Amino acid sequence: MSNIREYSMLLRESAEESGSVLCMGLDPVFESLPKELRRMNAPGEHGESVLEEYFFIIFEAMIKRGLRPAAWKPNIGYFHAMDRPREGVYAGSQVLAAVLDMIEEFFPGIPIILDSKRGDIARSSENYAHEAYACWECDAVTVSPYMGSDSVSPFFRPDKGIYVLTRTSNPGGADLQNLEVDGGTCYSRTAELIIQWHVSCQGVGSVVGATNPRELAELARQFAPHDIPLLIPGVGSQGGSAVKVMDLLQECGYDPSLVRINSSSGLTHPWKDREAPKNWLEVLIESFVKLHRETALN
Repeated sequence: MSNIREYSMLLRESAEESGSVLCMGLDPVFESLPKELRRMNAPGEHGESVLEEYFFIIFEAMIKRGLRPAAWKPNIGYFHAMDRPREGVYAGSQVLAAVLDMIEEFFPGIPIILDSKRGDIARSSENYAHEAYACWECDAVTVSPYMGSDSVSPFFRPDKGIYVLTRTSNPGGADLQNLEVDGGTCYSRTAELIIQWHVSCQGVGSVVGATNPRELAELARQFAPHDIPLLIPGVGSQGGSAVKVMDLLQECGYDPSLVRINSSSGLTHPWKDREAPKNWLEVLIESFVKLHRETALN
C-alpha cells in the first residue's frame, strides 16, 4: 500500500491547524515596500535582500502571534519580473527560493500553491510540472485547461494539487469562460472535465473567483459531491467578500476544509497604491487577522 499522502488530506490537516481556509498570496511589489526598507537597497541592486527582509519580518510577526494561513500562493510572475537572465541576474528567483525556505521552516505542513498558470502540449507540460514540483518543490500549481486533457494530465500526482482555471475573478474572464458550448457555458464544460480528471487524480481542483457569486454557487454545488478542491481568488481589492463566500459554500453543501480563499495584495501590502504607513506591520497583521476570522472554520 502506498504511503503517499493525498493532497486533499494535506488541505484538511492544514485547515484544521490554521483554524481557517485563508490562503495568503505572495505578490511582492518593491514600490509598495515601506520607505525605510526601500532605502536599504543600494543603487544598482535589484531588491532581493530587501524583499527577503520584508517577508522575514512578516513571517516572524505572524509566528509570534500564533498566526498561520491555510495555504500560501506565490505568483511566479512577480518574482520572475525581477530576473534579468541575459545579465546573469536572478534576483526574483533567489527571493522566491528564500521565501519558500522560510515558509517551510516557520510554517511546516502548510501547502504552497505555485501560481504559474501553466498548460501546454504534453511534453512541455511535463517540464512545467517538473518546474513546480521538483524545482520549486511546491505542493500545487495553477493550470490552464485551454489545450485540453493531454496538457493537464502531465500535472497529475497523487500527492499534488492541480487547480484548473474555471471561472476566474478578472472581468475579462467572461470573454471566453461564459461562451455557450453544447447547451452550457465554457466554464461548466471545464467543470465537467475537472470532475472526470478528479477520478484519475484526487488533487485536481478548480479556480473560481469570489467576484462571480452566481457562477461560484453553481460550480460549488456541482463539485460538492466529488470533494473537489477549490481555490477562490478575488477577495479584497478585486471586490469579493470572504464572508459571503463562506456563507455561499455552506448553503451549497461544500466541505469548507477543501477550499482556499485567497487574498494577495490585501495581505502583503494592504495600503495598495499609497505610501506604507509608519505602523505598516500592525496594519498588515490586522488585515490578516480580519480575513482569518472571516474565513474561520466553525
